[in-house]
Amino acid sequence: MDKSVIKFSHCNKDIFCFFVPEQCPECGVSFSGRRLEEAPISVPDPFSNGHKAPCAFLVAPTEDNILREFDGGSDLHTGITDTKGVVYNYTKTGVRRDHQGWERCISVPLVQPDMYNLINQWDRYLEKFSAAQMWDPLWKNFDEENHNCYSYTLMFINCVLATQSKRALSKDEFTQTFILPRVKRASKYSMLYREISQNHFYIVDSPKRDSREGQSDEEEEGKSKS
Repeated sequence: MDKSVIKFSHCNKDIFCFFVPEQCPECGVSFSGRRLEEAPISVPDPFSNGHKAPCAFLVAPTEDNILREFDGGSDLHTGITDTKGVVYNYTKTGVRRDHQGWERCISVPLVQPDMYNLINQWDRYLEKFSAAQMWDPLWKNFDEENHNCYSYTLMFINCVLATQSKRALSKDEFTQTFILPRVKRASKYSMLYREISQNHFYIVDSPKRDSREGQSDEEEEGKSKS
């Protein structure tokens, strides 16, 4: 995704696009010499390069998702980065250490910048944890339900929490708090980007146009046409 999604409002609509057009795509009113109701805003891009996110939990589409998109229905893969951005992730062949392939993913930082002691120990913790027998496919098989990439990442996170004398997180707690909100944002952003790429604009009713105060005759005319 090499373009930024922006949003502006006009004629009671929220309009998403890559650039502000010369006229409203909904009502046809020209923007030449006129200001929009509100300045366009940039929609935050929820994706980041995982290899540039040290000590983080990562979520990305699985490799069998050809388009590598967050569409809300495809399976997802998880990993943990070391301090250099190498992504440790558990697969059917055991723990992989990826130096590339996670350039567009969701990143959840796990360590505060001032936690120097933990950062200094992070790579040693991650390597020792990943070398454990339970991640050896000759000892225990990968299981999509109970022994998978998510089990690996969450168990590592809880091991780190234990070293900090903090309580463990349940699968549901971690998913609801840290994963689902980010995945939903990523799915929505992917949908917006796809719609704009195909149709130039994505237009929805604005949820905050309850009052007609301060609206110009031009805007009223635009609404009557829409």
